[in-house]
Amino acid sequence: MSAGNRGQASPMTNGAEPIWDLVRRARKSRGLTQYQLADKLADLSHNHSVSRDEVARWERGKRTPGPYWRRWLSVALDVPSDELAAAVRYGRRLRW
Repeated sequence: MSAGNRGQASPMTNGAEPIWDLVRRARKSRGLTQYQLADKLADLSHNHSVSRDEVARWERGKRTPGPYWRRWLSVALDVPSDELAAAVRYGRRLRW
């Protein structure tokens, strides 16, 4: 699938969105930059291994946040963890 088709929901997807679109949309709707989200994740988790570069990779679909970071993304972005998990599954289906 080309990058231009990524994240476009079809009638068959019931409005689902891949993780890269969900993270970007949720971050922007809260008025956060990628730097600010990375800082917020670091502060919440007390784990400073996350950076703006990692957030950018998630948003470009180059990497998928694992369960550890999804837990903190749920808190930081006020997105239910099951919604994040569904977005990961949907994103993986799009890549196949």
